[in-house]
Amino acid sequence: MLDKVLIANRGEIALRILRACKELGIKTVAVHSKVDRDLLHVRLADESICIGPNPSAQSYLNIPAIISAAELTDTSAIHPGYGFLAENADFAEQVERSGFTFIGPKAETIRLMGDKVSAIKAMKAAGVPTVPGSNGPVPTDPEECIRVANEIGFPVIIKAAAGGGGRGMRVVHNEGSLLKSISITQSEAGSYFGDSTVYMEKFLQNPRHVEVQILADGQGNAVHLYDRDCSLQRRHQKVLEEAPAPMLDETSRQACFKACVDACIKINYRGAGTFEFLYEDGRFYFIEMNTRVQVEHPVTEMVTGVDIVKEQLRIASGLKLSMKQEDIKLNGHAVESRINAEDSKTFMPCPGRVDYFHAPGGMGVRVDSHLYSGYTVPPTYDSMIAKIICHAPDRTAALKRLSGALDETFIDGIKTNIELQKELANDANFIAGGVNIHYLEKKLGL
Repeated sequence: MLDKVLIANRGEIALRILRACKELGIKTVAVHSKVDRDLLHVRLADESICIGPNPSAQSYLNIPAIISAAELTDTSAIHPGYGFLAENADFAEQVERSGFTFIGPKAETIRLMGDKVSAIKAMKAAGVPTVPGSNGPVPTDPEECIRVANEIGFPVIIKAAAGGGGRGMRVVHNEGSLLKSISITQSEAGSYFGDSTVYMEKFLQNPRHVEVQILADGQGNAVHLYDRDCSLQRRHQKVLEEAPAPMLDETSRQACFKACVDACIKINYRGAGTFEFLYEDGRFYFIEMNTRVQVEHPVTEMVTGVDIVKEQLRIASGLKLSMKQEDIKLNGHAVESRINAEDSKTFMPCPGRVDYFHAPGGMGVRVDSHLYSGYTVPPTYDSMIAKIICHAPDRTAALKRLSGALDETFIDGIKTNIELQKELANDANFIAGGVNIHYLEKKLGL
């Protein structure tokens, strides 16, 4: 087992990793920016080091500072969490070259799956269902671009190969706007991601966002932990998630699970990962793979009983998977609300001092949060401050439990999106199941 882990992240995920390390008897090192010295995991870690000023580029994205902190504390491994450097292949490579264990996939795997074009090619070769598209970067010849688009069928979507977070995407409905849209998206991709490569796919009209959680040990063993539905989104950012995904075609679902597991074995995947799909008319269409732990991993943990972060740590220690596929059983239903420090109406971030924080409790209620009374939410980072996860024997009961838990949650001093989350937990269409990725934005009038 690993001896000491440096947590290269902040907030709730850093605290989540610290707790898993403690349960496994692993010592922890917290790195933090100047403004984050009072974070809960910094107080609880065995050691802590300030790695720079508040901007991410000078702290949580500062690779030399993080590796230096690992050297100073005689760390054996680095856990990147999610966001920041979690899917940065260069970081993973430098960590390993410096003599530390990177808790995640190999750098070449991150690189393969981080480029959407190469990822789609790899998944096609592995038998994972994909969206009809350009099978690589868009052609340089304008006439060929138009031919490919017509072959795919309008509307199409132009996407940045190195994209993510909802940026570098543009929907095109006809030939007339195709070339201009490609040019604009290429420019955005170069600006946002440093890579102007774009590709083209069929734009699905009313899909759901369904993802499959996997674990693989890089030693020929892989399992799936079933699926999640993350269709409630605003500007491609997830708001509320659930597991398992409701109302799926069971034949397609099982085939998708098998394809994901087989793909992991084929590419020799190591660690936790998530295959993200669009789901429409009973069919799955691969869009990307996230080579890290997901924000919404708790809903999967609640319905399977598998501690995903502990498994990451075990795998990084060189151990084989602690379970086989037949050992993993679904138990009930779980839902998760992301609580953000933002205005429920305008979605403007609302940093500031938390005068009072009361977390909900009761059977089947889990709260993942770094919040406490007196903590000041900085304006520098992502606005998510908590995740409220509720588990129950079935979906209806889980949503009722979530509604009750949200009623019990009190955060004074700053604005939050709790009121919006209450509305979603009681939304008749969402309760009925199967809403698509456009539902929330239409509901909000965006």
